[in-house]
Amino acid sequence: MTPKNININDFDYILPDEKIAKYPLKERDNSKLLHFDGQNISEQHFFNLSQLLDKEDFLICNNTKVIQARLRFKKITGTTIEIFCLEPHFPAEYQTAFQATENCVWKVMIGNAKRWKSGVLENEIIVGNQKIIFQAKYVEACGNMTHLVEFQWNSSTITFAEILQELGELPIPPYLNRKTEQSDLTNYQTVYSKIDGSVAAPTAGLHFTPKVFQSLADKGVKISEITLHVGAGTFQPVKSEDIGSHTMHAEIFSVQKAVLEQIIEHLDTIVAVGTTSVRTLESLYYIGCHIAENSQNPDLSVSQWEAYSPHELSTKEALENIVKYLSNNNLTSINASTQIIIAPSFKFRIVRKMLTNFHQPKSTLLLLVEAFVGKTNRKKIYDYALQNDFRFLSYGDSSLLERGKSRKY
Repeated sequence: MTPKNININDFDYILPDEKIAKYPLKERDNSKLLHFDGQNISEQHFFNLSQLLDKEDFLICNNTKVIQARLRFKKITGTTIEIFCLEPHFPAEYQTAFQATENCVWKVMIGNAKRWKSGVLENEIIVGNQKIIFQAKYVEACGNMTHLVEFQWNSSTITFAEILQELGELPIPPYLNRKTEQSDLTNYQTVYSKIDGSVAAPTAGLHFTPKVFQSLADKGVKISEITLHVGAGTFQPVKSEDIGSHTMHAEIFSVQKAVLEQIIEHLDTIVAVGTTSVRTLESLYYIGCHIAENSQNPDLSVSQWEAYSPHELSTKEALENIVKYLSNNNLTSINASTQIIIAPSFKFRIVRKMLTNFHQPKSTLLLLVEAFVGKTNRKKIYDYALQNDFRFLSYGDSSLLERGKSRKY
């Protein structure tokens, strides 16, 4: 069954503005934690997470780091053009693009795009001790509201990463209805963020502190990391009534071979930190199926609807296919992309428990939550959170959701 006929209006609810957290708590792990054990709801605090997990659990976090992706230029006319960097086009690999000097091309969104279709925008900045002329040249439209822009600067030693650090602005979510503040540079990053590339934080991870990680380690909970670079599409509303007409955004992910081997060993105890980790982990199964179909030149991308077609491989077989592919090609990680949409009727193959914040009405993330816990439970969880003063969205409180008893793979 494909969920293409699901009506997004069934995922609407009233979210008063005062329920949306505009700022995080001073102490990250003091946030409230709603625990749904598959049947019952209880109210906890995040610093008690280790008491809610089993010592056999394997926690997987997304270690992506939010970049200062918003650039502002002023035309001679006085018009401000905002360029929101989404992903590198040339060089196409993230780390190579960040280390580029003199020029690079990015896929972007443009604010005030109608006012700029030709000509060069320019900013003069100081990076280190060097005065840099940083320019943006419009290349072409390349998709739904996206464009290609070439950046150029007169230095063979200053990297694009350094320019973003100096000139860029951290892109906090639009529903916060405020400008980025200095505190967001720290607050809107997880304490374990490492790999530059996201334009939005994997917000379920914002609640973790070194003390929480220590308490988990003391209990015996195993912890590892994957990387998925969160795109601006995470905030894209579902504008069509039926989700079959909604196009999911693609996101780049990377999983180390050693982590894949750990996942295979702990298939019935995987705890995903955030929907980005869920999307990454569940996408691995389909990458393994692609490798089974063509081990020499497999398709390392997951399309939006393929999860709703029959697949014969077991989860273990699919993951072992990836490990074997990496070994045969002397690779240490699988680097792929996913456009997967997780909606009711989706078959979860890897994730057993999920940490996640409370999401916007009529969002694809709410579809994912219902797919995980069921329609009745999703409504019960959100009604409880609304009635018991939980804080919503990126800087809000979180939930630990379980899918019930273990199952065979």
